[in-house]
Amino acid sequence: MNISGVLFFGTIGMLALAIGLVLFIIFHQRRVIRYQLKLKEMEEEQQKILLNASIRWQEEERQRIAADLHDDAGPLLATARLYLNENLVKQDINTQLQSIYNAKQIIDDTIQLIRNISHSLMPPTLKNFGLESAVNDLFQKISASGVIKASCRFHDYRQRLRPEQELLVFRIIQELVNNIFKHSNASFIHVTQNYNEDRFFIRLHHDGRGITQADVERLNKSAL
Repeated sequence: MNISGVLFFGTIGMLALAIGLVLFIIFHQRRVIRYQLKLKEMEEEQQKILLNASIRWQEEERQRIAADLHDDAGPLLATARLYLNENLVKQDINTQLQSIYNAKQIIDDTIQLIRNISHSLMPPTLKNFGLESAVNDLFQKISASGVIKASCRFHDYRQRLRPEQELLVFRIIQELVNNIFKHSNASFIHVTQNYNEDRFFIRLHHDGRGITQADVERLNKSAL
């Protein structure tokens, strides 16, 4: 074979190699794009789950508060009113003093009940010290139970979120942890926080059973 033949076949070989390389890059990019789209789809599904959880929590909180006020605070105040009704002026002084004392005790109990409801809405640690301290406090209590190890790490939380945002994130974390207790059979939970540009991220890791696509579909159907 002469030199021109060698050059010809060499050129053909290089061209075939180049075409093969281009095709490999194209197919690889398509796989990467499909993978990224799948990740984005899963992230959107997770966001929907979190949004549904936050909406469900808000509705449950409203119902619980209404029930607590109706079932507990209402009867207490009605009883106090009985002690302080118009018949009080017709009673002798000792009976009046006893009625006033009883009413005061009931009102004190009602104040404590309302204070407890207020604390359940906005935990004091969250209100006074912020989300990081509240999550740390929650996880220390979980670990102290001996049932599961829990830890958290906030990497970049110099500037606090607004109070209502902190409360929402805290309730979502509580909801996720509660679901892990119920369904995952995990032995540890770890929460991390960071910022990516101007976006706030909370990631929860555990070694239990993870959520599957079937779970996502089931949760979405139940949320609807």
